[in-house]
Amino acid sequence: MKRVYSAADVAAAGFIQGVLESEGIRAYVKHALLCGAAGELPPTECWPEIWIMEDGDEGRAREIIDAVTMTVTDGKGWTCQRCSEPMEAQFTQCWNCGAQRPDREWPSSPPPGKDPGSLKG
Repeated sequence: MKRVYSAADVAAAGFIQGVLESEGIRAYVKHALLCGAAGELPPTECWPEIWIMEDGDEGRAREIIDAVTMTVTDGKGWTCQRCSEPMEAQFTQCWNCGAQRPDREWPSSPPPGKDPGSLKG
């Protein structure tokens, strides 16, 4: 078993576990109930951790985690094609007219020609 991720809360850890398992990587959330001990123990020692069962899956697991935890503020702002309103990079929808950002490739989007239901290569 290898630890591949530490999350600030159980919901984030559960999300990462689900993504890994959907990609065929068996994962376990350790310290899921330890958050109640924060204060008695250092808070970061109580964060839930994602452990994978097979050491050989570590590289692929880290790639998947990096893809789904990439911040949406990475990148440049954009301009709405419908109303020409300037938007900051983290927004996926125009606040002014409601149009969706057309050009954003999200971390879960596979490259062209890949299976859209999987992050596998």
